Amino acid sequence: MTSGQTKQEPMHGGQLRSISATYGIALDDLIDFSANINPAGPPASVIQAIHASLADPRTLTNYPDLELAELKQSIADQNGVRPEHISVANGFVPLLDAALRSLRIKRCLLPVPCFNEYQRTLENLEIEVVPYLLSQENCCSYNPDALFESLQSNECDAILFANPQNPTGVVSNQASMRRLIEKAAQHRINIFLDEAFIDYCPDNSLSRDAIGFSNLIVFRSVTKFFAVPGLRVAYAICNSSRTQAIHRYIAPWPVTKLAADAVCAALSDRDYEERSRVENETCRAWLVRELHRLGIETYPSSTNFLLLKLPPEIEASLLREKMIREQKIVLRSCGNFEGLDPGHLRTAILSQVQNERLVRGLEQVLSTLQ
Repeated sequence: MTSGQTKQEPMHGGQLRSISATYGIALDDLIDFSANINPAGPPASVIQAIHASLADPRTLTNYPDLELAELKQSIADQNGVRPEHISVANGFVPLLDAALRSLRIKRCLLPVPCFNEYQRTLENLEIEVVPYLLSQENCCSYNPDALFESLQSNECDAILFANPQNPTGVVSNQASMRRLIEKAAQHRINIFLDEAFIDYCPDNSLSRDAIGFSNLIVFRSVTKFFAVPGLRVAYAICNSSRTQAIHRYIAPWPVTKLAADAVCAALSDRDYEERSRVENETCRAWLVRELHRLGIETYPSSTNFLLLKLPPEIEASLLREKMIREQKIVLRSCGNFEGLDPGHLRTAILSQVQNERLVRGLEQVLSTLQ
């Protein structure tokens, strides 16, 4: 970066190529704690499925199944629903866009801080956004009664939010979420629920509830938990009439045959799922203890990432920059999370060896800032 240039922070985690160019550090030298991808890497079954798929020339010469029947059946089996309740697209944003269009949403409550693509998608569709500031003192957890009151007082026809919450990783239990959904259903208010990280705490998922509530659409990601974000596969679950409406706004062949085969293999790998949860929980508990030892507060995450609250004397942007320049470690900037106080960074939970490297790096950099 030459003198006079300003650093442009990536809108998402995992943008190492941009960071490499900005800071003049070789791409392979960077350690990425900014993207919340399972550090175990893809299941062996997925790699085998991809090789098998590529060994068949028809994978490339034939069009994929227009109905994605095998993929939808795998997703349905995973969630205890039927294939007619499943919509699939190449990522969460196209699915959200289709769902919002299908219901012609006009005014949406958006609890913040949140994933920045929510607001951008809503604004691109010219849907009025009503921000709802979550209490950071209460770890940005959801209060169903307060959310419902805000929905009514602001005359919203929808709410868009995540469980577990992003960027904190805080999870709300099923009973709490159902209370909001039931109240909203009585007033024909739509619930758009992003469960991108629910695989780390699956007992709190409302995927099966989505077919029974006429006002609920649940979005799930396959690629983060199974470490295949390059394949771009996400799905939504809702009642069959809403599924049909969503399909009208999704382009044909939204997922390749190669991606569909890989995801089918991933969803059948129960050993990988359980092992990933156990390893993540162990590594997360260790990392929380070490961060607290360094004077860094964390939010009570149930996922594979932690939101860090730095000591007041530490500037978040300076710490992040020094971690890149001096330690070649990339943390997630939180500057584009609306409503989040300054002094926050986010980190993924990686392997124990990498987490130890993160703690050593933070210890060294913090010693120069305090």
